[in-house]
Amino acid sequence: MVELREPRREERPKSWQEGRAKTVTFIVTEDCQLRCKYCYLAGKNKTSKMNFEIARATIDHLLRNREQFNEGSVIWDFIGGEPFLEIDLIDRISDYAKLRMYETDHPWFNNYRFSFSTNGLLYGKDKVQRYIAKNRSHISIGLSIDGTKRKHDSQRIFPNGRGSYDAVAKNIPLWLAQFPAASTKATISHDDIPFIKESVAHLFSLGIRVVNMNVVNEDVWQDGDDKLFEKQLMELADTIIDNDLTREHTCSLFSRFIGKPLSPEDDRNWCGAGKMLAVDSDGIFYPCVRFAPYSLTHQLGRAIGNCYDGIDRNKLRPFLAMTRRSQSSEECLGCEVASGCSWCSGCNYDVSKSATIYERATFLCKMHKARVRANRYFWKKLDKQTRAAPR
Repeated sequence: MVELREPRREERPKSWQEGRAKTVTFIVTEDCQLRCKYCYLAGKNKTSKMNFEIARATIDHLLRNREQFNEGSVIWDFIGGEPFLEIDLIDRISDYAKLRMYETDHPWFNNYRFSFSTNGLLYGKDKVQRYIAKNRSHISIGLSIDGTKRKHDSQRIFPNGRGSYDAVAKNIPLWLAQFPAASTKATISHDDIPFIKESVAHLFSLGIRVVNMNVVNEDVWQDGDDKLFEKQLMELADTIIDNDLTREHTCSLFSRFIGKPLSPEDDRNWCGAGKMLAVDSDGIFYPCVRFAPYSLTHQLGRAIGNCYDGIDRNKLRPFLAMTRRSQSSEECLGCEVASGCSWCSGCNYDVSKSATIYERATFLCKMHKARVRANRYFWKKLDKQTRAAPR
């Protein structure tokens, strides 16, 4: 029997301690140098910045309450806006977290990561590089680059409308030298669907082996987008397979685990809202950054506590009760290609007609089905090629 070769990684490569670590997100700033057209952060501003006392109180609360926060490891996540705008604060927070985990003999000591998602503009700066060197064995950094210059610059722009590709791309070699296995996060919206194939190929050519690419959750899709999306993915499949790129590269758009009926036991919420914890500049706790006020356009922020009083279990309980079934319609649950169809609980809440977290938006329905069709083409072609390969 010929063993079929799988791509280097699956659709959602497991991050450090995924599913087991407690993710704590510090919203250190709501400011960013860019004004990406598809960004869900509707309330970017230069005034909301975290101070050290808020971060310290948050860390102390989590470390003091081991029974409540009983995961065996922790991801200290820093987000903005652009988190590296506040690198001095982040350095101080990181030092304090390390010190207190050590002083309290906490299980998280030596079982932690500092995690970042950055636009890449400040990556090469001296302060950022000193921080990386200082925390090298406990850090992961995802850098966002959307693909080719024309795709990236069509969306990821400065306030004056100028594209940011050149300013980001110059830092890619340094990033990859420090994190060879790192993945990039690329985003697809309506306008840039025609550039998917060339963009993934371009990112591979830069030396990025893992490209995580996803469509936005918001209601931006127009008639015909799904057909164009499917065409681009099929052309991308040809590019990847014909050039034998599956040996060393992965694009998250292709996965064997999507496009099947749901199994009866699979009733999990798609995301970790409620299991994660986000804290803003006022010390307010949220179940995810997407429930913080600056992430919302139509609804109010959905707080679950604060860094001084802790988590209000009554406010957290609805999030812990979220399942696939509690949010989805019967049509979605019975869909023959339902597996892998994603959603964002924060987006669902923001666009719901009744301000509920149990009303699933279906903006991605056609896009998911197009992806499923393209995946069938990809795997059929890859399997055929593998079987035909010399033994």
